[in-house]
Amino acid sequence: MVDILHRVGITAPKDSVYGALTTVEGLTGWWTVDTHGDGSPGGVLEFRFAGVPEGGGFDMKVLEAQPSERVLWEVVGGPEEWIGTQVEWDLRTEGEFTIILFAHRGWREPVEFMHHCSTKWATFLMSLKSLLETGAGEPAPHDVQISDWH
Repeated sequence: MVDILHRVGITAPKDSVYGALTTVEGLTGWWTVDTHGDGSPGGVLEFRFAGVPEGGGFDMKVLEAQPSERVLWEVVGGPEEWIGTQVEWDLRTEGEFTIILFAHRGWREPVEFMHHCSTKWATFLMSLKSLLETGAGEPAPHDVQISDWH
């Protein structure tokens, strides 16, 4: 198994970061404007992206949502390579920053699609940072296009 790993610091309180990861309003501000569902433990979040094959997005079951500390999703719908993987967000305070340790764990092998997804996760983490620091993120379909895979 292989993982995508990223670390980013955001000058916003942990509770604000947590809200952007667990509420539909927060998620639509940085990942995709077409987000629906329930971000509480046991809930399912549905993320859709215009122009993306394989059903157009991902469904994430919320396994953990520890306020201002940790969020853990399991992918239950989407591209075959994502099914069964987990998306993990661990939060801590370091000086004026909330540090996010992000992991997309459990890829069976480092296929080209994983390379693409790693870059896209990085762009969306920067969108999350922008949303919380300036009030404006770049959620899909307004995100940075890195290839014809979107």
